[in-house]
Amino acid sequence: MGDLRRGWGQRELWAHLGWQDIRQRYKRSLLGPIWITISMAVTAVALGVLYAGLFGNDLAVQLPYILVGFIVWGFVSGCVNEGAEVFASNVGLIRHLPAPLSVHVYRLVWRQSLFFAHNAVVYFLMLLVFPQDLGWATLTVIPALALLLVNGAWVALLLGIVTTRFRDLKPITQSLVQLLFFLTPIVWIYQDLLESPNPAVAERARLVEFNPLLHFLQIVRQPLLGQPQEPRHWVVVGVITVVGWALALVVLRRYRARISYWV
Repeated sequence: MGDLRRGWGQRELWAHLGWQDIRQRYKRSLLGPIWITISMAVTAVALGVLYAGLFGNDLAVQLPYILVGFIVWGFVSGCVNEGAEVFASNVGLIRHLPAPLSVHVYRLVWRQSLFFAHNAVVYFLMLLVFPQDLGWATLTVIPALALLLVNGAWVALLLGIVTTRFRDLKPITQSLVQLLFFLTPIVWIYQDLLESPNPAVAERARLVEFNPLLHFLQIVRQPLLGQPQEPRHWVVVGVITVVGWALALVVLRRYRARISYWV
């Protein structure tokens, strides 16, 4: 806990480093990180048109569903993929900068939050074309995003420690993220499968409930699309948050001193 507190106290450091990461990555680029937003928007529109035709859905329903799913997925996949190398990629700073290890985790989550923020611009543009029935319940997206940030931090912390010790886990993690993209209702509408007239399809669709990413996706997507909240998603996310942080803190306490040698 001391490491986390000291890391949080150095907000100016990791906020500056996270901003510099983005500037360096897109140095000499005219649009900078906006290229990620453009790419995501084009992909979402293409898949929205495709899947709307395949499933016979209205484009005004399918496209916003996919677009919000892509925005949330970009944050989740970024925390997992970059979390797998959060310490290995900062070997120079870890060995020579006397700073808490959590600084690098905060830096990663802050960087992904910036990407999420400018990707969210596409959502507001989408509202101009496909208005949603938004109300006061939409404000529940604020605690939902807070939970997303908190969970992104423990995932990056835990993965960073484990993959620093076992480097072969990094490509395995990346492959698993790609697989989870297809197993998570991002481009296909989960509720449509549950209401399928084919009982076998509806029964298999319920297996998606075992995918933890479904619940994180729904607590953010439902308020942004004006859909009613389902309490079970919040309960599952709350349990995952508590258990995940407990596990991450145990691992951090046990192996924190070894990370500078492993990198």
